[in-house]
Amino acid sequence: MFRPNLMKRKLLQGQNVLGCWTTFGSPQIAELLAMTGFDFLLFDQEHGLGDSTSLVTLLQAIAPTATSSVVRIPSNDPVYLKRVLDAGVEGVMIPQVETAAEAKAVVDACRYPPRGRRGSSIGSCRASNYGIAAAEYRKTADDEILIIAQIESVKAVENIDAIAAVEGVDVLFIGPHDLSGTLGHLSDLKQPDVAAAIARAEAAIKRSGKPMGTVPHPGVTWADMFKRGYNMINAGSDVSRLRDSALADVKAFRAGS
Repeated sequence: MFRPNLMKRKLLQGQNVLGCWTTFGSPQIAELLAMTGFDFLLFDQEHGLGDSTSLVTLLQAIAPTATSSVVRIPSNDPVYLKRVLDAGVEGVMIPQVETAAEAKAVVDACRYPPRGRRGSSIGSCRASNYGIAAAEYRKTADDEILIIAQIESVKAVENIDAIAAVEGVDVLFIGPHDLSGTLGHLSDLKQPDVAAAIARAEAAIKRSGKPMGTVPHPGVTWADMFKRGYNMINAGSDVSRLRDSALADVKAFRAGS
């Protein structure tokens, strides 16, 4: 469904946005989470369930709400990007962006010629309301789409200034767990070299003036991460919300029986 990208507007205005990670690929779960008022839902198609076809049902489920849609694609694949953009997603997250050239390729894949290389189905794709809003979509799509590059390796941190300088990359999103893995300490964010790499990425992104995103670090809340200077944070996931609530109830029941 073609509409203004509320999440991108908030970020460009210097506001913080809070969302929820979703991996189940369930339209009912997406609908419920969107109804709660999150700024965005991130549909994870790198590690979660779903594909570019089933994505449409998720987008339809949240369309009546003000919640923006973001999809993390499996890899830096221009064909997959084209398919999810045609489906009408409002933001895309690309994992493992490690160089400025890779970041530029992402931007090119998300923009129509002459600014990029995105193939056109403006006259029929869902993103243009199946062609009903084709003229307006043609004029605004390049600027409405939110492009998020994930920084999650030592190589990406080494190139962070160049990546952040790429025009069209809207958000730099630090993936701390994969980043720690490239340093040999998977998910141990307190290791000195891991903490230093994260701090180096944070400093560079802040210098660039672009919004910065991440997931809450272990033992740290999303509110703490906003105070640390981040602008885009997810408050858990559909999995963690269901799992943690169920575990707490069962634990309390067993303790009392």
